[in-house]
Amino acid sequence: MTPSSGVGLSAWRFVTTFGLISLLADIVYEGARSITGPLLASLGATAVVVGVVTGVGEAAALLLRIVSGPLADRTGHFWAWAISGYFLTVVTVPFLGLAGAVWVAAALVIAERVGKAVRSPAKDTLLSHATSVTGRGRGFAVHEAMDQVGAFVGPLAVAAMLVIFGGDYRPTFALLALPGVAVLVLLLWLRARVPEPAAYEVVVATESPSAPEVETQRFVRALPRAFWVYAGFSAATMVGFTTFGVLSFHLVERRIVTVALVPVIYATAMAADAVAALATGWMYDRRGARVLVALPLLAALVPVFAFQDAVIAVVIGAVLWGSAVGIQESTLRAVVADLVEPARRATAYGMYAAVIGVAAAAGGALTGLLYSKSVGALIAVVIAIQVASLSVLPAVRRAADSPRRV
Repeated sequence: MTPSSGVGLSAWRFVTTFGLISLLADIVYEGARSITGPLLASLGATAVVVGVVTGVGEAAALLLRIVSGPLADRTGHFWAWAISGYFLTVVTVPFLGLAGAVWVAAALVIAERVGKAVRSPAKDTLLSHATSVTGRGRGFAVHEAMDQVGAFVGPLAVAAMLVIFGGDYRPTFALLALPGVAVLVLLLWLRARVPEPAAYEVVVATESPSAPEVETQRFVRALPRAFWVYAGFSAATMVGFTTFGVLSFHLVERRIVTVALVPVIYATAMAADAVAALATGWMYDRRGARVLVALPLLAALVPVFAFQDAVIAVVIGAVLWGSAVGIQESTLRAVVADLVEPARRATAYGMYAAVIGVAAAAGGALTGLLYSKSVGALIAVVIAIQVASLSVLPAVRRAADSPRRV
């Protein structure tokens, strides 16, 4: 498949450049997120306040995509949405070090997450065009693997800077502005080289919708049934998915490791994320949606290991958790691109993120509640939910594999 002659870079160079952008951005915001709790606590926040602020931030990062996705489709200004979202993120993080009150820091934390909501549907749509050439699974997998290098490096770099600066947050957050500037420079360069990434995607003329149909398809109700079947499966796996917040709480509450080692375990999970993304992405292009069976299996095993009292078991649980996240962040996004036509893709990504966000919130509340009652009950319920999601997998495979165009 040959991209249009109007494209200034090869599809793989586009994907890897965007991967580098995400890598640098992850150093900024994943580095910040690894110490959000301690930062808020240093300003006088209680555990409840930390939970509310981070919870609202994550909800904003996902649910606001219901708005940004359709708007990106309707305006067609995908680059503007992507650049604006990245700009909001990389500008807010350095100012966290200057926050002198809890409410200021809380507003900045939530604003950073809003930046993710603004950019994500547009960014995924831009990537989906290039991955029509590279292979959906491979393209999204490489991007996710590079993204997770940043998620691995960011927390470790922040930990090192805190040691160097004696626990002073101000210079630590200030230095995160450097990769942030690089993000914006690379984005502007990539936009100049490839102003219309849709040129990568070759759509058979007989499958192209007419202009009136395109207008109709932009509405949520026009998203194909296959998309909603797939979204339902994804949501089921997320309802039964343990969050790292609960896992890290277990680590500290049971005094299994010191607080300083929690970011290291998180970084290890992010490394597993990258490996899993590459493996399942390549398998998706070769074997189709049957590779999705790995997600509920991994999710079911996470609490079995993660909520033990032995360090090695908890580390295995964290690695399994990171592997599941790798599939969620790469292969699941690739499937959406294969299910939905380009004219509605940003809308689909926005709706998909909202569905996943609601399911993740429910899953976090459920696992947190069950953990407080009984670890055994938590393990049993999570396994039951994941087994139930497996029963839907045949329908998901039929829906996801039949329209594949790559």
